[in-house]
Amino acid sequence: MSQIKKLLLVTDAWEPQVNGVVRTLKNTIANLEVLGIETRVISPLLFFTIPCPSYPEIRLSITSRKKVENLFYKDKFDALHIATEGPLGLLAKKIEKKNKIPHTSAYHTRFPEYVHARIKLPVSISYFFLRNFHKNSSSVLVPSNSIIAELEKRKFKNAKFWTRGVDHSIFKTVDEKKINKTNPIFLCTGRLAVEKNLEAFLSLNLPGEKWVAGEGPQGEYLKKKYPNVKFFGVMPQSELAILYRKADIFVFPSLTDTFGLVMVEAMACGLPVAAFPVPGPQDVVSQNISGVLDEDLRVACLKALDLKPQDAIKRSKEFTWKIATDQFHSYLTKI
Repeated sequence: MSQIKKLLLVTDAWEPQVNGVVRTLKNTIANLEVLGIETRVISPLLFFTIPCPSYPEIRLSITSRKKVENLFYKDKFDALHIATEGPLGLLAKKIEKKNKIPHTSAYHTRFPEYVHARIKLPVSISYFFLRNFHKNSSSVLVPSNSIIAELEKRKFKNAKFWTRGVDHSIFKTVDEKKINKTNPIFLCTGRLAVEKNLEAFLSLNLPGEKWVAGEGPQGEYLKKKYPNVKFFGVMPQSELAILYRKADIFVFPSLTDTFGLVMVEAMACGLPVAAFPVPGPQDVVSQNISGVLDEDLRVACLKALDLKPQDAIKRSKEFTWKIATDQFHSYLTKI
């Protein structure tokens, strides 16, 4: 492992996308550099792309295996990581199979549940595809133990825990945080899409204000249906951190996330989390300490008002990109 100096990383998720996968990969690459490992990225930026149907913010690469294979061997590399199960990930799998290249892969997204939420495709079909995609990986890197347990029930092999981090130089409190119980601000950030279950939050009868940061295919619909909600759009991390610090409670209504990086960012800024008791929040939130998980999201939101911001900050300190990158590094397979 210590002999690895050059990593080839293939990903369908990359700039200008703004999401947890891209943020994870960018921070991992930066921390690998500290370890003396250079990362070369094959991403959609290198190819002609088309917008993903129903989700134009995501660009799908249109290319051939030969073109990707030429990029594979443009420079030497010591280890291969296939980050996503999209068009580039599929071509990379064909190349590794043909050339018998040992590699790691990652399960960032509950793809079967996302597809089912959009087009009602049975999750069994998507999981069959994903099992085949990951079956040759030396390690399938998964961000939470709850999701590992789910994948193992579905006969996935070699699932390994790879945590996530947060940049504590950006996401932090600058003053002693206090929760405004009289007129609280409930904040949710992330992709405005059906799989994020945002209406479970926006439809709640809550005191104070509701704020949302992010964009996505449901954006216009949600803005029209909930005119009293304040929408901020996509924000740079530095501005997002300021928004976190202005809010009181972070609400995470998603039922389909593998981790939920935004919850850790919010906790680092002193926001207790309100969420459903599902994988992701169960792995990130310390129940009744850094947040409240409840089948009734309104109950979780109101109970979270009684928590201490300092406890949320303390929990966030357990998540760093150094810890996450050391884990990632330990799984890489030398070619």
